[in-house]
Amino acid sequence: MIKKYAQFFFLPVLLAFLWLLLNGISKGNVVLAVGLGVALSVAALPFRPIRATMHHPFIALRLCWHVAVDIVKSNYDVGYIVLFKQKAHPTPGFLDIPIRLKDPHGLAALACIITYTPGTVWAGFNYDTHVLTLHILDLKDEQQWLDTIQKRYQEPLIEIFE
Repeated sequence: MIKKYAQFFFLPVLLAFLWLLLNGISKGNVVLAVGLGVALSVAALPFRPIRATMHHPFIALRLCWHVAVDIVKSNYDVGYIVLFKQKAHPTPGFLDIPIRLKDPHGLAALACIITYTPGTVWAGFNYDTHVLTLHILDLKDEQQWLDTIQKRYQEPLIEIFE
């Protein structure tokens, strides 16, 4: 019973916290934050037909760490390519990656990870063949990208969501 209500209160509390963080704390802002948090959460319920369940939160934390490190490295690499294009010689290209991940929340998380990482773009996903197409700014080593997506991102997402 408590678990059911705890899931409902997470989103309104998060929205209220973000509202107060961005707008400051005052009586009016607290009332508005709580009201908007509850109203937007109730309005969003019909759009979330499938509930996500996180099976391993510590694996999720480890994945967040890996993503943060990869984003920093990618920012450095893309910055180098942009600033020193003559020396860098980037080789852009598309790469097709077979994906075993089936959970829609896991696929959405993978799409966010890829989109957040500079130099990579989620170019498409074929639901029939489960093949992900990426555009990569500097595609020198295809096997490295396959390993990164399949082992570093997909495996933890499967453990977390499936």
